[in-house]
Amino acid sequence: MKDDEANRFGARAARYLAVGARAGGFAARVAGGRLFGKGRDGDAEALARALGGLKGPLMKAAQLISTIPEALPADYAEALAGLQSQAPPMGAAFVRRRMSAELGPDWRAKFAEFDLQPAAAASLGQVHRARTPEGADVACKLQYPDMASAVEADLAQLDLALSLHRRLDPAIDAREAALEIAERLREELDYRREARHAGLYRLMLAARGDIRVPGVHEALSTGRLLTLDWLEGEPVLSLVDAPEPERNAVARAIFGAWWEPFARFGVIHGDPHLGNYTGFRKHGAAAGVNLLDYGCVRIFPPAFVGGVVQLYRGLREGRAEQVAEAYRIWGFRNLTHDLIEALTIWARFILGPLLDDRPRTIADGVSAGAYGRREAAEVHRHLREKGPVLIPREFVFMDRAAIGLGGAFLHLSARLNFHRLFEEALEDFDLGALAARQGEALARMGL
Repeated sequence: MKDDEANRFGARAARYLAVGARAGGFAARVAGGRLFGKGRDGDAEALARALGGLKGPLMKAAQLISTIPEALPADYAEALAGLQSQAPPMGAAFVRRRMSAELGPDWRAKFAEFDLQPAAAASLGQVHRARTPEGADVACKLQYPDMASAVEADLAQLDLALSLHRRLDPAIDAREAALEIAERLREELDYRREARHAGLYRLMLAARGDIRVPGVHEALSTGRLLTLDWLEGEPVLSLVDAPEPERNAVARAIFGAWWEPFARFGVIHGDPHLGNYTGFRKHGAAAGVNLLDYGCVRIFPPAFVGGVVQLYRGLREGRAEQVAEAYRIWGFRNLTHDLIEALTIWARFILGPLLDDRPRTIADGVSAGAYGRREAAEVHRHLREKGPVLIPREFVFMDRAAIGLGGAFLHLSARLNFHRLFEEALEDFDLGALAARQGEALARMGL
């Protein structure tokens, strides 16, 4: 036990040193530039270089924070968004040792086949394709070693970039957002919790024939190993040249996989990027999506869901007081006319496709590169005049999801009536019924 504790302490100490040295060098460069009156040119690239070699959880946290308008300067956010949040893959010998640690020395006998080469990699672990003795094809998600140490060390350093930005360009105070990201990252380390999330999504989306959720193989899963059904599919990006009806079908499924659980159960998938979906076909045509990853799931109080619906309806009906009350429910404080105006610019951008009762693309004639830039610039202008605005925790993954979903629809060039789809998700919306459904579902899954 003492050796294990020493190893964990050593891993964490090494991570602190690596993160601190890279981020500290970047901080010295920025501070020196400000001291001698130099501009910010090149700072964003320097930050990307400083953090990019570390990979893992810090990159995931940086990318999440970069989606919040003005939490970081625009050029910093763009540089961070382009980084790859993957750790180096584990080799075959390492995989054998990790599997033995999770399932015991006879782990290999529990599979008819097991590919030691990863089929996919992510920020906290990698996925191996395998087959059970009963003939079921499965995906084994195996966590990288020392991830708990890496997460804690990285989170301790995340405040550096945010505190620098607060001093240099204080339009947004993202401290609460950083706490939210930290809590979700710690949850992602627990694969037993992720298994329960997968079961929750199977329950919530059971009636959707266009969305597939994998089953969990409990006997082959632990806190750091998650074994799910292998779902055959193709990358969503491979469908960008498919006929429009097929692209629309896939986009409709992605929309439903996100908004229906939120509107009916108060649950969201906090990381809906394209890598978490694959498309499947029926009768030779793209027909729906496989939802693959359940690590980053956020469960909201029913009142917050009511606030989102209230914001949507207030914007649609032009009721300013209803919109302001929705922001209060979201957790924004010290609301002034100027702050409400700034928040509403971004809200109309995020919810705009849901407000517009007609078939349209998500960007609606705006180029993909320019999508959202004008609104972000307007928000920045308003907030710079207002001073630091504390972003509530609840905002983080709603904003992240809107950006992720928008990116998926942009890539697919989908043309849908998003308003009608959202109204279908809200059918018979009632906070009391939502609370009852949520409570029952969470109790069944042990969440």
